[in-house]
Amino acid sequence: MKTIEITKPFEIRLTDTVKPVPKEGEALLRVLYCGICGADVASFTGNQPFTTYPRIPGHEFSAQIVEIPENASGFKKGDIITCNPYFNCGECYACKRGLVNACHDNQTMGVQRDGSFREYITMPVERLIDGKGLDAKTLALIEPFSISAHALSRAEIKKGDNLLIMGAGPIGLFALIKAKAMGARVAIADLLEARLELAKEFGADLIINNKTDDFEEKCREFTQERGFDVCVEACGAPVTFLSCIDAAAHGANIILIGNGKKETTFIHSIILKKELNIFGSRNAFTKDFEELIDLVATQGLDILRIVSGVYEADNAKEAFDRLSNNDGSLAKLLIKFSDGE
Repeated sequence: MKTIEITKPFEIRLTDTVKPVPKEGEALLRVLYCGICGADVASFTGNQPFTTYPRIPGHEFSAQIVEIPENASGFKKGDIITCNPYFNCGECYACKRGLVNACHDNQTMGVQRDGSFREYITMPVERLIDGKGLDAKTLALIEPFSISAHALSRAEIKKGDNLLIMGAGPIGLFALIKAKAMGARVAIADLLEARLELAKEFGADLIINNKTDDFEEKCREFTQERGFDVCVEACGAPVTFLSCIDAAAHGANIILIGNGKKETTFIHSIILKKELNIFGSRNAFTKDFEELIDLVATQGLDILRIVSGVYEADNAKEAFDRLSNNDGSLAKLLIKFSDGE
């Protein structure tokens, strides 16, 4: 079968590997579409600290069931599904408290273990998630959508709340879509105008270009000088975290999704003064996937607008090259392995 491997930074190999054989309790899946995640790009550029090489990337995907044992969930051959790609140990303190998304020994497909960029994979049946009739391209977007949705679930968000998102990349855009579905008024800030234009298409009530706009003035006007009820940091940069603290209302919630790689220095008394609640967010639960599939299906959300292009597996290197040199005009790229039977 066709398999895509990152052999070392900036090098991708398309190779033939042996089609896997499912073990007891596993299903054999034909991979349909895979999304390229920021973590995959980091592995490609050598900036992913958890990746060793060679590595098969990919944890955002849709698939069709080829073989499956009898199961209580009613899955059968031919079903189009997606999967929970975060493997947890089941034994650590987090897992025993039900926080399987924050497992001490978390292994995400495509990062700590090989991922979905191949024609066939095997998965434990309990990790399969019913696609509820959604098309394969849309299902490949549910995992990154779930990252944003899980983050928003960390803090109470009420209809009419003023919500700020720092960063209009795919995760920030998915947070925007979910927040609007929850009834929030959403402002989103970024340095790249192309991303902000896409945010406007997805219903942002205010876009802020941090290169050309007065961020503080725009925030004051939007919130009538009260500050934001919820601030979402989706960049992982020190400056955007500090901007969230500054823009937050007294008693506000700050949610961190962006995976920061640099130290942030600040005087923490501002957190006490404002009595801020700060939440970290990691991965997602299977229920997050299921709720989003229902949301997209019942409300007809057109999340496919976030896709900037679809590449055949043979051209995966081109897609990775484009994303590693992204000027902001690209949001999500998909790799096509199959349309299914």
